[in-house]
Amino acid sequence: MQELSRRNSQFTDSIIRRMTRIAIANNAINLAQGFPDFDPPKAITDRLKEVCDEGPHQYPITMGAPNFRQAVARKCGRFMGLDIDPDTNIVVTIGSTEAMVDTVFALTNPGDKIVLFSPYFENYRAQAIMADCEPIFVELTPPEFKFDPAKLEDAFKQHPKMILICNPANPSGRVFTMEEMTFIADLCKKYDVYAVMDEVYEHIIFDGRKHVYMASLPGMWERTVSLSSLSKTYSITGWRLGYAIAPKEIMDRIKQYHDFNTVGAASPLMEAACVGLNMPDSYYEEFGAHYAHMKDIFTKGLRDIGIPFSEPEGTYFCLANIGPYMKKGETDIEFCEKMTRVLGVAAVPGSSFFNVESNDIVRLHFAKKDETLYEALNRLNDIKKMCD
Repeated sequence: MQELSRRNSQFTDSIIRRMTRIAIANNAINLAQGFPDFDPPKAITDRLKEVCDEGPHQYPITMGAPNFRQAVARKCGRFMGLDIDPDTNIVVTIGSTEAMVDTVFALTNPGDKIVLFSPYFENYRAQAIMADCEPIFVELTPPEFKFDPAKLEDAFKQHPKMILICNPANPSGRVFTMEEMTFIADLCKKYDVYAVMDEVYEHIIFDGRKHVYMASLPGMWERTVSLSSLSKTYSITGWRLGYAIAPKEIMDRIKQYHDFNTVGAASPLMEAACVGLNMPDSYYEEFGAHYAHMKDIFTKGLRDIGIPFSEPEGTYFCLANIGPYMKKGETDIEFCEKMTRVLGVAAVPGSSFFNVESNDIVRLHFAKKDETLYEALNRLNDIKKMCD
């Protein structure tokens, strides 16, 4: 038999999704994979019931149903402060993950370099490898997870093709400031680098912070691809509806990869999800307040237990230090698997997000009902048993 691809040897399966399988097998509370245990807005699910009878049920236009793209253009244009053309600037994808893959392939050639902040969402490194690109890691220093401007410029001096940024950042919960975003934008223009922005947590920001859209900064629309999805904002992670926004010259390339990769997103889901995209601003205010409430419950609980963690500025994740509870020689993956079995709470080992084999960090998420969070905290209260 001929040799299989060597690319796969450079990364494993998704540890996040692996932890979900382990959580299910052990009847554990899943604080690993980031999806809520509460329902989407009723208006969206009510519309889906109607669509089941009315349709559409056949192939959509490959770039996405026109009314869905128009709704994305209106909603995103409002928040980004940009005039977005639904026909030339948008493609609808199977979640933001597909949007990211299409974008990486559209912008890079084999051997190109991609700047990534570390910690990073685990998909990014695998996507860079699949495209035969070389990742350049720039550390975000805990506990604030800020970058060193000089080290970031050193990365740009290596002539990367693009920088890939999650903002607000998964897994660190960091929200980059206007000053930081402007600095990155200036580097992109100075060194002729594309900015690819993963903005799926754009509406989950705490304590009065503001989300800065890279594409809205002076001189950046021409070199920015903005990626997002409906998964987090409307609590429909299983619908897998995402999109990319970019200037026409870049979007034409992204559409090519999308067309031959997945053909198109699900017609009935796009039709029903238009209701969400047309929500008033009050929806996003209530949505943000709900997540701030869940964050407060969870972080207070971690403090009461005595588990050290980094305070999230955005997203629904926080990174906790489990070093005091690890046995000598135990890896973070072994610890998380054992914690799922012993305590009945699943987390993601930090090595999934940092460029290391093991560390003493885990990612936990708090997109859960109050009662789920209280039960998870009750179980985590026995974390000292992990040392036994």
